[in-house]
Amino acid sequence: MKTEAERQAELKAERLAAKLRANLQRRKGQRRARREGSADDTDGLPAAGRNDGETD
Repeated sequence: MKTEAERQAELKAERLAAKLRANLQRRKGQRRARREGSADDTDGLPAAGRNDGETD
């Protein structure tokens, strides 16, 4: 019979493994996109835009 701490450690390991797999798949997709010449899809902040001092 497993203790609560052991069960929690297993759940944490499973979550980390799932995150690692997702990250690997995302990075593989980015690498493929670069090879094909298309732009990367980003999940972060949008680009700052123009850098000529003008505002929209």
